[in-house]
Amino acid sequence: MVPPDLILGWWATPGAARDLPWRRTRDPWAVLVSEVMLQQTQVARVVPAYHRFLRLFPTAAACAAAPVGEVVRAWHGLGYNRRAVNLHRAAVACGGRLPTTLAGLLAFPGIGPYTARAVMAFAHDADVAVLDVNTTRALSRLAGERVTQARADALAPPGRAWAWNQALLDLGATLCTATTPACHACPAAAACRWRASGGPDPGRRRSTRQSRFEGSDRQGRGRLVAALRRGPLAVAGAAVAAGWPGDDRRARAAVATLVADGLAVLSADGQEVSLP
Repeated sequence: MVPPDLILGWWATPGAARDLPWRRTRDPWAVLVSEVMLQQTQVARVVPAYHRFLRLFPTAAACAAAPVGEVVRAWHGLGYNRRAVNLHRAAVACGGRLPTTLAGLLAFPGIGPYTARAVMAFAHDADVAVLDVNTTRALSRLAGERVTQARADALAPPGRAWAWNQALLDLGATLCTATTPACHACPAAAACRWRASGGPDPGRRRSTRQSRFEGSDRQGRGRLVAALRRGPLAVAGAAVAAGWPGDDRRARAAVATLVADGLAVLSADGQEVSLP
């Protein structure tokens, strides 16, 4: 049995909970913005971008009313720019008001199972589990087996999903870490089945080799979007802007993917590219 009272009690002690701005709101739009930004991006980079973005687009309606190019401009510094397009699409699709059900959120572009559950838990205190790499690792170790989403949902204490998920996120990020877990400081160490068994770590992810970023298409696309934030760009100059001088074919292919992803548009004659 995963002990919620021990973990929640620890999280309520001074210094245990991280002070994060999106924890000071239950506004579904602000929660959604934070969760989309936090995908594959470190917290330290997200905090200033989160404040800046919400000053420009404080509501889903404000985001929907803006051209998608303005949303992409506001996304600078975060990378993975398609997230900005998906967030804008969700704002447009919801008509300024996000759904209040899991199924409703999952129907929107760019909102997957994790993000939908995060909005439900952190905006509506719904009894669902928010499973990311940190919470999965912590719960799996405590349970002594790799937890599924259904198992994690069942472990969420009724009526306390907001605090429970926040506590697990902090537990996994600060104590129950991947390589050097601080079991001596863990509030649930005595109940941890993995620690008691001494067996294989059920919270360990299979290591996957990350593709090289330097010189990659992703890096070139990011450079192109950065250039487009400053203004329209001649397609003939895309190779230089992408950091691939002389490789016009590769640059034109990258421009085509930006257009296909909704991050850019071509002029009528196809000679210039700009943000939408």
